[in-house]
Amino acid sequence: MNIRYLLHNAYGVGGTIRTVFNQANALCETHDVEVASVYRTAEEPSFPLDPRVRLVPVTGLRHDGSRWTNRPDARRRLLRRTRMLPNPLPHGRDFRYNRWDPMVDLKVVRYMRSQRDGVLITTRPALNLLSAWFAPRRVIRIGQDHMNFGSYRARLQDRIVRAYPRLDAIAVLTHADLASYRAALGDSVPLVRIPNGIPARTPAPSTARGNVVVAAGRLGRQKGFDMLVRAWAGVHEVHPDWQLHIFGAGKWRDRLAGMIAERGLGDVVKLRGITRDLDGEFARASVFVLSSRKEGLPMVLLEAMGAGLPVVSFDCPTGPADVVDDGVNGLLVPADDVPGLGAGLSRLLQNAGERETFGAAARVTAAGYEMPVIAAHWNDLFTRLKLLKNGESFSTADAAAGPSM
Repeated sequence: MNIRYLLHNAYGVGGTIRTVFNQANALCETHDVEVASVYRTAEEPSFPLDPRVRLVPVTGLRHDGSRWTNRPDARRRLLRRTRMLPNPLPHGRDFRYNRWDPMVDLKVVRYMRSQRDGVLITTRPALNLLSAWFAPRRVIRIGQDHMNFGSYRARLQDRIVRAYPRLDAIAVLTHADLASYRAALGDSVPLVRIPNGIPARTPAPSTARGNVVVAAGRLGRQKGFDMLVRAWAGVHEVHPDWQLHIFGAGKWRDRLAGMIAERGLGDVVKLRGITRDLDGEFARASVFVLSSRKEGLPMVLLEAMGAGLPVVSFDCPTGPADVVDDGVNGLLVPADDVPGLGAGLSRLLQNAGERETFGAAARVTAAGYEMPVIAAHWNDLFTRLKLLKNGESFSTADAAAGPSM
């Protein structure tokens, strides 16, 4: 079967990109798989992609509208001027598509309509909406939500409710989001929960762990690293021999650096930037912390647990509660509770035995999210949607009970 993924930017470093690449790498064993990227911001993708998976740039444009092949100072496209205007179309309510570039829309629609058969999987609200309106019905059209329905503004939610029933299925990541979509969409479209998947892990957990707590993600508001820095100020008073290493890049780097300096934490809180060896960093750390304000199902959380790290996490909407069993494989702290986050970290830092017990349980949990398991759910969904295209029954109740874990 032909499987086509459509990403906003396959050349970035976000969790959506990583999970789609994991899916593509697993499914190319038995399918013809292609990943198409609306934008292009690098010569090569940041994450490994199986050579059997084709990577196709749809527009060849950077996010600012300039052509990928142009020098930064080259004359820019005339149509780039339209990007200064708010996107008047409904899919522009997805913040990634708030600027209006008609040429981008046209090329995305042309890519969709060029598909002759198989499966088209779109990966964020704007692309899901375009697929619902313009992708040919001969193709199985699946909309993925890598965040959660409740995180979208009311006007975007309204368009989702109107358009998503035109798709063949909606795939969400968590039980909570499955319930949210069911409340919003009812039985108008098959809804399934298929979590993010991580590569299978065979190595034994590291025995050379240091006094390091690790966090990772885009340096922006969503990931809540500002709250983490505030929490660490209290942790440092009790555990001055421990360090916090934050991996990632983003617009908030200077703001976070200022917060760290103001609190005198420069020697113990390190902004490490982007790493291509996060697994190696996990192997050298002792605890993973997730301070997000909102999530879908964070890949980095699953990867850390797969590496045997106990977790301290905000119980933010949505994701952590699906994975972290409080007091078993980690600690769940009420969302945005900065003192609680600090207390949870201090609890694990002072208790090596609990870290070891939680870490072992985390590996067991993560094994249920390894790609051979998740790929089987995707294949089951493809099979049942193909039957539905051929006129056989496929209820939303079956959809929720099938691939959902």
